[in-house]
Amino acid sequence: MRRDGRNGSGAAPGAFATARAVVRTPVGACSAALLALLIALTLLAPVVWGGRAAAIDTDALQQGPTGAHVLGTDGLGRDILARVLVATRLSLRLAVEATVIGVAAGTVLGTAPAVLPRWAGRLVTSAVNIAVAFPGLLLALFFAMIFGVGAEGAVLAIGFAMAPAFARLVQTLSAAVAGRDFVAAARVAGVGRVRLLVRHVLPNIAEPLVVNATIGAGMALLAFAGLSFLGIGVQAPAYDWGRLLGEGLNQIYVNPTAALAPGVAVVVAGLAFNLFGETVAGVVGGRSTAPAPLKAPPARTPAPAARAEEDGGSGPVLAVEDLRVAFPGPDGPVAPVRGVSFTVGAGESVGVVGESGSGKSLTALGVSRLIEAPGVVTAARLDFLGTPLLRASDARVRALLGTSLALVFQDPMTSFNPTRRIGRQLAEVSEQHQGLSRGAALARAVERLRGVRVPAAERRARQYPHEFSGGMRQRAMIAMGLMGEPRLVIADEPTTALDVTVQRQVLRLLARVPGGGTGGGEQRGERAALLLISHDIAVVAQSCHRVLVMYAGRIVEDLPTAGLRTAARHPYTRALLAAVPALDTDRDAPLAVIPGRPPEPGRTGAGCAFAARCAFADERCRTEDPVPVEIATGPPARRHRVACWHPVDGRGDAAGPRPEPEPHDGHGVETTGGSA
Repeated sequence: MRRDGRNGSGAAPGAFATARAVVRTPVGACSAALLALLIALTLLAPVVWGGRAAAIDTDALQQGPTGAHVLGTDGLGRDILARVLVATRLSLRLAVEATVIGVAAGTVLGTAPAVLPRWAGRLVTSAVNIAVAFPGLLLALFFAMIFGVGAEGAVLAIGFAMAPAFARLVQTLSAAVAGRDFVAAARVAGVGRVRLLVRHVLPNIAEPLVVNATIGAGMALLAFAGLSFLGIGVQAPAYDWGRLLGEGLNQIYVNPTAALAPGVAVVVAGLAFNLFGETVAGVVGGRSTAPAPLKAPPARTPAPAARAEEDGGSGPVLAVEDLRVAFPGPDGPVAPVRGVSFTVGAGESVGVVGESGSGKSLTALGVSRLIEAPGVVTAARLDFLGTPLLRASDARVRALLGTSLALVFQDPMTSFNPTRRIGRQLAEVSEQHQGLSRGAALARAVERLRGVRVPAAERRARQYPHEFSGGMRQRAMIAMGLMGEPRLVIADEPTTALDVTVQRQVLRLLARVPGGGTGGGEQRGERAALLLISHDIAVVAQSCHRVLVMYAGRIVEDLPTAGLRTAARHPYTRALLAAVPALDTDRDAPLAVIPGRPPEPGRTGAGCAFAARCAFADERCRTEDPVPVEIATGPPARRHRVACWHPVDGRGDAAGPRPEPEPHDGHGVETTGGSA
């Protein structure tokens, strides 16, 4: 077995293997040779040719190429070739220093909006946008006047002139990565903003940053040559390629090689940096630290005290009343989720079904405090294990959600950080919330991978997400949720794109997730509660105790899955059931479909959102929006609510007008752009 955790079939090679493969290409070999030549000249040229470059020969002033001086001499008789070679060290050192300053300043400016308050982040972004509008050379001249004439001032001037472009690049790349599922999962795990930035965002933008940094080094060489040529950069007696270019220009008609040689040096060095950046970009972008040695699995760590305090009651694990999620629109706020209310009891599994755009995933994100600004979440009640999530402090919410709530996203490939090993990503939860050491947390991650039946868990923990199959990645996502002993698992389309065999295995794993609490009652303390979001109503019917049917941002029916096919009363629920083919479906008959399309968010109108597609709709349906009423009472698992003016009976016929609901007076609590 290989020690790096990679197998021999289809696994990505390590950094050294990738480097060897790149060097075998013509471009890679050329870039490596040029870079090696520059490094050798930087180290050896002052030692080998330093004396010759400084030697003054009054008998050979401003000579052209000769046997003694291949490229001729300058105004003091010094050998031009030797001076060009010796100038390599100073030219490259100053260019690299300026590039490091530019990349560092640009990274700080580009990531500042993610860690600063919102008003400060906007101020930084506006300043960067203004600076990017100016040409880089103009900014360099401006900063050179501020920092003064000389090499040090030129380094600072060129470095800060490069910073705005890097800041814009970092902002763009960070925004793309910040929308990935693995970043949302890290937020739920309670990872702080700075750690989230350093561990999850920056490693995933390293490759384009390296490429642009090397290109920037070539541009810095050109900028230094320009400043030194103008007399602003390197000052006598020191010299770089720019100063040599200016001196050679004075004798351009007598000895053209005096100006050509330093110009060619700038071009060759810039080409070396650019080609080398393309060569090493993939290696740097996928680089990862070696895993810590595995230790014996630690003893089961007790849950945090804060969770234990909330876990003693007999209330529901999750209680949601009048949840609304809104975003700004051109004509006012748009609410894709409007007035959602439900509860999830301990050990209970609740399914959420509906067409695309019905608000299922947004409901889960709103419950998890993952709606970012400018999104606005309001609710009359949003309690998780007795804690009001909209009123509790961010630290309290992070501690609670990071240990007691697990999220399983739709696409496990985007739910994992592609630059970090699976085991390290799982271990981060225990390091953050349970105070385990690096080795102990990794051992716990291996234990959890075994718990979800990942074969060869120790070896798999050292692998990267791309080395897992789709079903295996989904198992690893469930294992990540188990790192904190969850009381509630929210699974958003966990079986999408999986074959039926793997789908069944994933659903069985979700059904057996052990709960972190104790207490009496059916299944309490034996398994975690489950909120399963799916397009497939048949999957929900087989896996859940209750089903919530969502349409246009509202729950139109809440009923037990045991009577789903016989007791469903809402026409939309009946239409969803009819659209699922069965073994006895007439193959000669056309498949059942729901006519029309769901309304766009913000265009639901005054009446029932389903009225335009409903065969039982009348004038009242088009003018008055029904609220859910209970048509069957009893324990929570047996209650049945429906939001319809004309609920259908078991035969699919309209059952007549329903009784009027009791008025409800709820007072909401609002939060803007909050995230755990």
